[in-house]
Amino acid sequence: MTNRITSWHPNPSKPSYTPPPGAVDAHCHVFGPVAQFPFSAKAKYIPEDAGPDMLFALRDHLGFEKNVVVQASCHGTDNAATLDAIAKSNGKARGVAVVDPAIPEEELAALHDGGIRGIRFNFLKRLVDNAPKDKFLEVAGRLPKGWHVVIYFEADILEELRPFIDAIPVPLVIDHMGRPDVSQGPDGADMTAFRKLLDSREDIWFKATCPERLDAIKEGGLGDPWDDFARAVAPLVEDYQDRVIWGTDWPHPNMQDEIPDDGHIVDMIPRIAPTAELQQKLLVTNPNRLYWAD
Repeated sequence: MTNRITSWHPNPSKPSYTPPPGAVDAHCHVFGPVAQFPFSAKAKYIPEDAGPDMLFALRDHLGFEKNVVVQASCHGTDNAATLDAIAKSNGKARGVAVVDPAIPEEELAALHDGGIRGIRFNFLKRLVDNAPKDKFLEVAGRLPKGWHVVIYFEADILEELRPFIDAIPVPLVIDHMGRPDVSQGPDGADMTAFRKLLDSREDIWFKATCPERLDAIKEGGLGDPWDDFARAVAPLVEDYQDRVIWGTDWPHPNMQDEIPDDGHIVDMIPRIAPTAELQQKLLVTNPNRLYWAD
């Protein structure tokens, strides 16, 4: 296998911020190990191995207690690597799967037993070849009790997706806030449209995540310390504090040219959730409601 990429920091700093007890990294991934869990033939990127041992070591280094492992697109609809990570977590991980919409109920039940609590629909054309809305709606109506749907899209297609989103019959979690242009600020067009979406249903949650993706590269270097992200996202966390979760996005798929320091990503938390009460909701209360309610 050639042209494998590394998208994670080899030695992330220790964050200055200390998460509260029970804190959850509610958006992360595992890659392989490929010898045990091959990548999909349709994968748009082929990463180096980043398995559960690495993930849990990073969790401990950053000061978190639990993980929510989201199926990476490079593994397609074979969730074996994600299930393996959950099984090795000693009860400290749950997961989000990617499934063939035709998946039978017994396989959904097996995923539930393995710690899966949601499925993900990806609308990023650079990552997936096909996103059949009608089939997605059908499978969303057959999910086990307590599951939700995670949706990943970019801000420019939000209005196009609204009828589909409105029709989903279970709670929703929006990855990375639908990738708004944070340079527009908290009252810009993208955030205004996203707030309209959140106001349309009380069961739409979101991930206040990925400053390294959403805050544009500044002249002369990376976007870190991601000031535009902090300015745009803090009011959203404040206003929708019971429907927001957070995660590192480790091992940062497709970020190999702009690898972020995970310690700095953690240090963004008090900038978007400045009070202990907000931090408790963001990192403990809310993710546990979604993923450990049973």
